[in-house]
Amino acid sequence: MKFDGKVALITGASRGIGRAIAAEFSRDGAAVALLGRDTAALEASAHECRRARAGAVAEIFAGDVADQAAIERIVSEVVARFGRIDFAIANAGQSIDALILRLKADTIDRMLDVNLKSAFYLCSAVAKPMMKQRAGSIVLMTSIVGVMGNAGQAAYAASKAGLIGLCKSVAKELGSRNIRVNAVAPGLIETAMTEKMPGAAREFLVKQAALGRAGKPEDVSGVVAFLCSDAAGYITGQTLVVDGGILM
Repeated sequence: MKFDGKVALITGASRGIGRAIAAEFSRDGAAVALLGRDTAALEASAHECRRARAGAVAEIFAGDVADQAAIERIVSEVVARFGRIDFAIANAGQSIDALILRLKADTIDRMLDVNLKSAFYLCSAVAKPMMKQRAGSIVLMTSIVGVMGNAGQAAYAASKAGLIGLCKSVAKELGSRNIRVNAVAPGLIETAMTEKMPGAAREFLVKQAALGRAGKPEDVSGVVAFLCSDAAGYITGQTLVVDGGILM
């Protein structure tokens, strides 16, 4: 997968899967725009990109993914800097667990803002330059929890399930302009978010996986790169599960 001359915008690029995606695209030759709020962590991601490929272009664009005006501003800045956006990866996400009887309104709002609304804003903002190019690929990062649900994660599951519907709808809207939209649903991946899981819950998921292990961020980043590549040129509106065989 060669992305020479291409530009990738990645939200939630400060750590974990987002950082791995940024390094993957850099390794494949793309210039990457790293979006997030933690500038120090984004700097570390940019350093990782430069380690992945000598001369890699990795630039930071600080902003809140849940702020529509900020997303529109940053997309404009990326286009002004690079002249185009070929790939947009909506990776920003957050998990706040609570049983339905204890869910507070601000928790629900936060889950929808960060996990779902941010993807709406990104799709809307990048659609404009991609339509002018008559080409582009958007990847939304959902979760197997959005497919199967999970006790104690109603708000998180609902926000991630919403991404699947968003993916299909936007794929139908933009397909005639040669813009593809797909989703990736990771299972248990070794990140800072999953480190907070209770040991018993983590062990249960590992046992459920046919491969018998948790995944690594690089297990996901390669799939994202594939979906953006010419090899996936006839794939759109799909959700690709990357879970080691938990959902079968």
